[in-house]
Amino acid sequence: MSEQHQRIGEKIVVEDLQRFGPNVPHEPMAVEQAQKYCKSLAKRHYENFSIASLLVPSAIRQDFYNVYAFCRWSDDLADEIGNAENSIQLLEWWRSELRACFLGRTKHPVFVALKQTVLAHSLTIENFEHLLDAFVQDQTVTRYRSQLDIFEYCRGSANPVGRILLQLARVTDPAALPLSDRICSGLQIANFCQDLRQDALIGRIYLPRDLLSRFQITESEVLAGMRTENLCLALKVWIELARTSLVGGLPLVKLTPRWLARDIQLFVRGGLSILDNIARADFNVWEEPITVSKKQKLALLVRAAFSPRSLQVSELARPRGQKST
Repeated sequence: MSEQHQRIGEKIVVEDLQRFGPNVPHEPMAVEQAQKYCKSLAKRHYENFSIASLLVPSAIRQDFYNVYAFCRWSDDLADEIGNAENSIQLLEWWRSELRACFLGRTKHPVFVALKQTVLAHSLTIENFEHLLDAFVQDQTVTRYRSQLDIFEYCRGSANPVGRILLQLARVTDPAALPLSDRICSGLQIANFCQDLRQDALIGRIYLPRDLLSRFQITESEVLAGMRTENLCLALKVWIELARTSLVGGLPLVKLTPRWLARDIQLFVRGGLSILDNIARADFNVWEEPITVSKKQKLALLVRAAFSPRSLQVSELARPRGQKST
């Protein structure tokens, strides 16, 4: 997460908690107004989401905004409050609002809008609950023993989003679920690779302890943001794991509507681009943020639009100065 994103997120959370937070009396928003709120929130926060939403049929684009708004609020309550105890209290309040939504009783604008999506697509509460469980877990768990533990974390923090999107697209093939999970887990691990420094600054280490032990890396080295050869080697292993997960889930494009296949292409190849860019930077995520350039984003959008079913993937980019053999 960039410093600019943190400032924007923090401002919106503070402002909107004062308007719609716990124990703040306010009248329920009209559905149309609540939907505009969710759309505005999505477009203000996440430019990649705005690009992806252009590929979504207009008939369900608002549903995407509504789901995104729920995720955005959840994420900000977890990461932008600055106090773990307060975040847990707010996340539990948010959970109570979620349950009220599924019972048909809500007035928070996100849930007024989300209620329409729940009814239109017969969504169940479990995936939303799993997401909140992961956000609460982040407040107390800052270390992970093994990669299996990381994948278990992804089962709550990332995979439910993909499953919700499959429900919005009316994808019922059971083979789609594990493929979606692989993509979402791969994207989550790619994000961990990208944000290794930022997570360390707030005391979180997602690199599992067995990987740190394998390369004789101490937690203090990670927290200090020290770029060492062994840390780069560990990061390279993680990048290969994320890449394998993303590529392994790409066949999902064969099981979904064409419009969703385009979105899947965009996000999978966006994740692969992040991993490639980290490799090109000699696995250095400490000195400057690794992002996807505007030129790369345009190329990804064109490819997603014209080759939505493609499974062809290039090799992982080589670090600077490294020649092919």
